Amino acid sequence: MTGKNAFYAQSGGVTAVINATACGLIEAARRLHLASPDKIGKVYAGRDGIIGALTEDLIDTSLESDADIARLRDTPGGAFGSCRYKLKSLETHRAQYERLIEVFKAHDIGYFFYNGGNDSMDTAWKVSQIAEALGYPVVCVGIPKTVDNDLPLTDCCPGFGSVAKYVATAMREAGYDVASMARTSTKVFVMEVMGRHAGWITAACGLASEAEGAPPHLLLFPERPFDPEAFLVQVESCVQRHGYCTIAVSEGLSDANGRLIAEGATRDAFGHAQLGGVGQVVAQLIQDRLGYKYHWALPDYLQRAGRHLASATDLAQAYALGAAAVDLALAGKNAVMATIERLSDAPYRWQVGEAPLSAVANVERKMPAEFIRDDGFHITPACRRYLQPLIEGEAPPPFRDGLPDYVRLKNIAIRKKLAAFTI
Repeated sequence: MTGKNAFYAQSGGVTAVINATACGLIEAARRLHLASPDKIGKVYAGRDGIIGALTEDLIDTSLESDADIARLRDTPGGAFGSCRYKLKSLETHRAQYERLIEVFKAHDIGYFFYNGGNDSMDTAWKVSQIAEALGYPVVCVGIPKTVDNDLPLTDCCPGFGSVAKYVATAMREAGYDVASMARTSTKVFVMEVMGRHAGWITAACGLASEAEGAPPHLLLFPERPFDPEAFLVQVESCVQRHGYCTIAVSEGLSDANGRLIAEGATRDAFGHAQLGGVGQVVAQLIQDRLGYKYHWALPDYLQRAGRHLASATDLAQAYALGAAAVDLALAGKNAVMATIERLSDAPYRWQVGEAPLSAVANVERKMPAEFIRDDGFHITPACRRYLQPLIEGEAPPPFRDGLPDYVRLKNIAIRKKLAAFTI
């Protein structure tokens, strides 16, 4: 007798280590299947996230070799495809949830693993609710993933540590460049990083500054309203003291009225405004008011795709949560999210825990006040103690012909059994 099959999907913006989570989950399921076939069957992955479940486009991961699955640990992006597609309320979109259960029934799926951020945990919670209402036995487990590091009830989120390492490195290196040219050329460098409502990535840039006067000199957090006048005073003082000024700014920087400094007209599937360009707005303000020549940079996808500079801590946690999700599911822990629990700062020690999806869904964890300096323009020692362990350790991927050697899976779909469904 073979156990129930599992469905795994990646959701939202991918990271440098989300495939390590997939690797951990699939390898754990394979080991368990070999030891006890009656406990778990195959792992099916949704092509392009939850859309794969709705359209019955399920990838049979059992057709991938052990070697290729192992290489996922070193590969960025989302190996099975991700999506920004939010399932709405059970009341208004009940047909979609019923379709999920129909697909699960058709393919004997008894375990649902959703690997994503805030909205994804909400989806996993709702799927657990509809499954219970319809009397279908499926265990739903959320696996955290978000570079924004804004999920509650977990010490950190896989994907964040590697982004933090990338942006801190980029800021340190750019600082050396600007310092070299400041006397006769560029005096201001602005780097815009991801972070809609939470300034964790901006804070991570601050790790590059280990001494007075070292870049980045100023940090602009979404948790603090942007005050142009106070900011310009800081910039001018910095240039006078050090000869140049380096700045990290969150894409979600807002004014005193809560209006985003750089908000586009378009919105994504989750209803979030398209952001981007606040770095240029801030840099242009400096030039217009102070006359300093500037350069600005937008790492954009580069910061979350930089597997070549991944944090070893982040990689280990991403893999561990994937494997732990299987253990939670087999233990019957329904409607929970696997979490990271910090045991100590120095030495850094952690373990895997769990939290109810009902307490995680649609809750954002912002930077605590004690992590932001009193003047609002940098991080505190407490913040540094929290962040430092998350970027430590190097885990470079294998290289071939001078470039990272990543894997692309075959991603062969199973045969469909149901009628087509329009999303």
